[in-house]
Amino acid sequence: MSNIVMGLVVPGQPHPLLAADQSPAWQSLQDSFDKARQEIEASDAELLVIYSTQWPSVIGHQIQADPEPEWVHVDENWHAMGSIPYKFKMDAEFADAYCAAAQARGLHSRTVAYKGFPIDTGTVVALKLLNPDNRIPACVVSCNMYADRAETLVLGKAARDAIEAQNKKTVAVAVTALSNRMFTQPIDPKEDKISSLKDDEWNRKLLEFFAEGRLEDVSQLARQFTAQANGDNKLKAIWWLAALMGQNNRYQGDVIDYQPVNGSGAAIVSLVPSAEAAMNQEFDEDDVEYYGGDRKVLDSGSDTSGDEENVDASASGQAGDTLVNTNAAPKPVGAYPHARREGDTLFLSGVGPRQAGSDAIPGGAVRSDDGSPADYDVEAQTRAVIENVKTILEASGSSLEKVIDVTVFLIDMDRDFGAFNKVYKEYFETIGATRTTLAITALPTPIAVEFKVIARA
Repeated sequence: MSNIVMGLVVPGQPHPLLAADQSPAWQSLQDSFDKARQEIEASDAELLVIYSTQWPSVIGHQIQADPEPEWVHVDENWHAMGSIPYKFKMDAEFADAYCAAAQARGLHSRTVAYKGFPIDTGTVVALKLLNPDNRIPACVVSCNMYADRAETLVLGKAARDAIEAQNKKTVAVAVTALSNRMFTQPIDPKEDKISSLKDDEWNRKLLEFFAEGRLEDVSQLARQFTAQANGDNKLKAIWWLAALMGQNNRYQGDVIDYQPVNGSGAAIVSLVPSAEAAMNQEFDEDDVEYYGGDRKVLDSGSDTSGDEENVDASASGQAGDTLVNTNAAPKPVGAYPHARREGDTLFLSGVGPRQAGSDAIPGGAVRSDDGSPADYDVEAQTRAVIENVKTILEASGSSLEKVIDVTVFLIDMDRDFGAFNKVYKEYFETIGATRTTLAITALPTPIAVEFKVIARA
């Protein structure tokens, strides 16, 4: 996704901020936070979106919406290290948009904007070290203690919806430890280490995956990791991050640092989207677009770690057979279905050329990773669009021959109309659908053409 310029995984303990001079490991983390800060600044990001495992919630998902939260923070576990005065800059407008996007996907979410509402340690540490001058506004969402994988994935997708809608270059930050078995007795900071060899081995395996850009594989391994190494809040922050960034393995990964913090595993990892770094998913699960509950946390003996099977992955579950989604077409980039049936009429959402599963763009993207214009083949893109339209129609019980009306969006009318029209004629010459062709400045993904289609069911 063009607006997600980087994902980061960072620890939330205050040690690198308040006590770096007490331990070589903690000093190393502080230095690595500074390297990540420089990468953020180089990205020209306009927004930091943060999910912190240290902001627990019980009733739904809370999103910080106070534009200038100010307080003096003291960590309840590490208060001997001292206090942290803070004054942050939050993007209240984006917080409202994120909340609305989460609600649109079926989640219970709300904003909090009370003066004096405490900011958690993990967020304070991340913002102090990654954004010390408040140059970039932030948005923070809570970690619901009872949310299962399905619910957390939908929360990440809702963040992506809001980011794309607001068209802001964004860095997504997951504040979490890896293994989370801490020493319960005071230790000599200079002798800090991962609490067990087993935890260290599991941490390093995840870091191998991160270094290869395999974010989705890490997300799907989270449950097994948690069972073996007591993952921080089941690694929910990684679930969230993977969903926000598109649930794939197409990243340039960089493990900037890995150190112990009072026995836990603390890593700083950067993930930059890269089409050249495609990896196969380790294994697949049913995908989830809308949250339909229930976590069933009060059921005796229930396992809340895998409740996503209770969610209808093919449609919203809100409108019966009126909504159509198919895995054979590219995933929508927002909170909408592939098609909606009203009576005998089908209304398709905007359809682009992306390929199902990989999101690859036939004919090439219209811009490179750095945002500069790129050469592309509009004929290949047009053909792919029409094939995607055909796929969605057939999944809806219709066909290309039943198309009534087509609206076409081109980002460069002068360059592309002739080539687009040539391919369009191959498919539609005998169908007789009405058509409107519009020139627009841009589309949500780096594509040149998109169709909006109405057809008979």
